[in-house]
Amino acid sequence: MSTSLVVKVTAGADAPERCAQAFTVAATALAAGAPVSLWLTGEASWFALPGRADSFDLPHSAPLKDLLAAVLAGGTITLCTQCAARRGLAGDDVIEGIRIAGAAVFVEECLAEGAQALVY
Repeated sequence: MSTSLVVKVTAGADAPERCAQAFTVAATALAAGAPVSLWLTGEASWFALPGRADSFDLPHSAPLKDLLAAVLAGGTITLCTQCAARRGLAGDDVIEGIRIAGAAVFVEECLAEGAQALVY
């Protein structure tokens, strides 16, 4: 599959359905063979921290910790630079394998040939 998917999730526990949809779409695209880049922004930034996805619960949804693990294993997860700074988060705070990057990298990924972007 040549199309890559960039998913930006802005919602966290404040909007659980929107949050779970973003993680579900990202994990499903990976399972279908698409390269996936998941961006954690806004309230979703907290899920870059170890253990935070464990307490997320939404009936009839796959566990967020499992979706996060699937995307981390097969795709790229990025924590927004500004969102991290606003929350006092640094590289040493986040789950191993999650990078911190800014808007220039996000735009580069979205403009790459064959890329599709979704925002939740």
